[in-house]
Amino acid sequence: MRFLVDRCAGRLLANWLRGRGYDVVEALEFGADPGDAALLERAPADDGIPVMIDTDFGGLVHERWMPHAGLVRLPDVPAERRMVLMRELIERHRPALETRAVVTVRGDRVRVSRRFPVS
Repeated sequence: MRFLVDRCAGRLLANWLRGRGYDVVEALEFGADPGDAALLERAPADDGIPVMIDTDFGGLVHERWMPHAGLVRLPDVPAERRMVLMRELIERHRPALETRAVVTVRGDRVRVSRRFPVS
């Protein structure tokens, strides 16, 4: 799996994923912040599953039905907690991630949705 880590999700998470052998592209590698929609549009071309914290991405996928390459939305929690959540998501929901589902973590709940258009 390849991940596209948004700036707000953090370099620590990106480096943690790399340390576990995942291919990772960080949004900061693109220069100036292109904005949420541009990042979501870029993900299929980069074959990366976006990982972010902000809720804007969910709105783009769920309300505007933007095509996507999957999505992981983590809550705004300390960086160390994001790594724990990401490990749990990969362990428990790998098939969903590999098929580009939208995976959202809210508190102790994980929502996996496959019904949205995927590029």
